[in-house]
Amino acid sequence: MNETLEALVASEIKPLGLELFELKFGGSRARPVLDVRVEGEGGEKVSVDDCAAASRAIERRLDAEDFGGGRYVLEVSSPGIERPLRNAKDWKRFVGRSAVVTANVAGDPAGRRTDEVEIAGVEGDNGEEIVIVRNERGDERRFPLAAVEKARLAFHWKR
Repeated sequence: MNETLEALVASEIKPLGLELFELKFGGSRARPVLDVRVEGEGGEKVSVDDCAAASRAIERRLDAEDFGGGRYVLEVSSPGIERPLRNAKDWKRFVGRSAVVTANVAGDPAGRRTDEVEIAGVEGDNGEEIVIVRNERGDERRFPLAAVEKARLAFHWKR
């Protein structure tokens, strides 16, 4: 059902120039909560109006399909300014940006570690990607994307 629901949501938001970033289920069986995160095609930012249009389109379709017996909560939002980095495409798109990265790199004396770094690049492809990050001193580190346990963009308020 999850794959079917993902396909349904994706098909409803595509005409709006949006892509499905993430779909999560919550709530209870009697009142499911559907948390939908969308972004513009190609990873473009989305506005509140984009989220509202997506919500209306998804809701019409869910109601037509009698999802949850019509008793559900639909939440539509963007991935946010501290969006997760999930794949090589995301890493490539955000080269030059700061990220908080937790990686467990075999052979690294520090083992599993979390650092705030600048994304400097990505090399390779087909699941063999190597990410290149730079610390605040400008020192570069390279490690397999597969070693990344979690990563998200970092955001700092300007004073």
